[in-house]
Amino acid sequence: MAVTSVRFNAKEEKILKLLQKHYNCDTSSLIKKSLWELYEDIKDKEIIEDFEKKEKNKKVKFVNIDEIIK
Repeated sequence: MAVTSVRFNAKEEKILKLLQKHYNCDTSSLIKKSLWELYEDIKDKEIIEDFEKKEKNKKVKFVNIDEIIK
């Protein structure tokens, strides 16, 4: 397991404490949660961009629920 040191200025420390209180977690958990949220944003953006490319090329196909749950 890697250990990473992070320096926060006074304003960032204040925000960190506010978020810790709000989410009821320690600094490590909060940073990990933020990391996953940022990663998820990137993956969501990739999926949307892929869909938009397909849509532009008229390769989008919508299906009804019966086709999904076969």
